[in-house]
Amino acid sequence: MRQQIAEKAEAIGVQKTKLDLPSLMALAVLAGAFIALGAMFATTVLAGADGVLPFGLSRLFAGIAFCLGLILVIVGGAELFTGNALMIMALAAGKVRLREMLRAWLIVYVRNFIGAIGTALLVFLPGQYLTGKGAVAGVVLKLALDKANEPFDHALFLGILCNVLVCLAVWLSLGARTTSDKVLAVLFPVSAFGVAGFEHSVASMYLIPLGLFVKAWGPAELWTLIGANPATYAALTWPAFFSSLVPVTIGNIVGGAGLVGGAYWFIYLRPRRRSG
Repeated sequence: MRQQIAEKAEAIGVQKTKLDLPSLMALAVLAGAFIALGAMFATTVLAGADGVLPFGLSRLFAGIAFCLGLILVIVGGAELFTGNALMIMALAAGKVRLREMLRAWLIVYVRNFIGAIGTALLVFLPGQYLTGKGAVAGVVLKLALDKANEPFDHALFLGILCNVLVCLAVWLSLGARTTSDKVLAVLFPVSAFGVAGFEHSVASMYLIPLGLFVKAWGPAELWTLIGANPATYAALTWPAFFSSLVPVTIGNIVGGAGLVGGAYWFIYLRPRRRSG
């Protein structure tokens, strides 16, 4: 069974490099939007939870809600940068070239960004962030501020841990036979990284821009509702956002490609000497 999952992951990595460009780009935009929808669900669940629910319990509910994103990617079909770290298995097997893998990664990363930030704008325009008497906006602003100003080393390691769990969720889903199996495969690994506060590059592409939109264009009554003002979030800037993506992206690659894809390739697919 595990050997078959490894072989399937390797074959899928090859298939991803063969996708025609329009399809690859469209599927990547969808993935960015799907992860953004999961993040939207999670932030709404968190709204008003502080001081009402225990910390761990509120994060558990939010983590379960965030699973929506990867469920949509896996069941609905889409190309997600973090999950595509498993393409390293096809590279290690010599079935794809480094240039082909990096090309696919770059295209998907950029299009994930477009899907995520586009969804942030769509969520902002109708004022969804104003629900709960501004409680949703308060959660968004706090998360965006924290993520944009995470120290480099913390963001790096949190990114590693995050994509270990994401790629394990993808790995488990490859062994699933039914849709419900795939949903269950995603549920625990993804909710675990959400609870622990690990860093997912594509989720940040939604959360931080949404926070920036709220900071720049939120109505005056919002600041009264949450007892703050834009100056409270002075450290939440576009340069801080783009800088924060660097360590998280590197960490996601190391965690997914190195600690999951590389490890399972070594265990199940590496060439072995014949005895005798």
